[in-house]
Amino acid sequence: MDTTPYSDNIPAAMHEFAARVQEETPAGLLSIHVVGSVLTPDYQPGRSDINSVIVLERIDLDFLDMLVGLGTSFRDRHIAAPLLMTPHYIARSLDVFPLEFFNFREVHLTLTGEDLLATLEIDDAKLRLQCEREVKSMLVGLRQGYLRALGERNRLAVLLAESMKSLLPLVRGLCHLRNLRPALAGRDLIRSLQQPDLAESESFEAVYALARQEADVLPGKETLMNLFDRYYHAMESLAEYIDALAA
Repeated sequence: MDTTPYSDNIPAAMHEFAARVQEETPAGLLSIHVVGSVLTPDYQPGRSDINSVIVLERIDLDFLDMLVGLGTSFRDRHIAAPLLMTPHYIARSLDVFPLEFFNFREVHLTLTGEDLLATLEIDDAKLRLQCEREVKSMLVGLRQGYLRALGERNRLAVLLAESMKSLLPLVRGLCHLRNLRPALAGRDLIRSLQQPDLAESESFEAVYALARQEADVLPGKETLMNLFDRYYHAMESLAEYIDALAA
């Protein structure tokens, strides 16, 4: 996917962070990549964290301590702690985390070094299996979260919003499995789920709007409980749909 139209979203703080890492890292630094929502239409300045992947020949405590020092300066500027990897770790982990690496491949911009993420090879069978596992884990989380919310409106809203954040990268992987071009925009991803095979699929867009805080007023408790019920059943249907892709 071409993320360059959104490269201007990357704040000066991230470029400064990358430059500092380059200055203070030994020759073992291979590349720095920006990943995630900052390279999509979903980016919200001042709210969204800036995520990155740093690839090194090896990772040692001195490098971690250097990042700790930088973190005190950059965490208040929405620069999240980077994911640290080595080429060996990546090569030996593609089968374990195919969904995460698929999203890195599809949504990234290389700030320095070789574009090591662009050539990642993802096994579709393992990607499908992780998608199914993630949805079923999310169903467990929704049940447990609903019990912990104790019917409180704010907690229900947070539960649904957090679930949607986890769902978006999964749907991008699902689009690939369905031979659809994965979208960068979250709303386009969610709309790809509106199909006859999925029950209550209109609830996905309602939860997406809630997660984006598009309404000035939080819905009432009864409205949220009804939305939770529809969304939960939609997720059950989605789990069955992904399971059937294995046939």
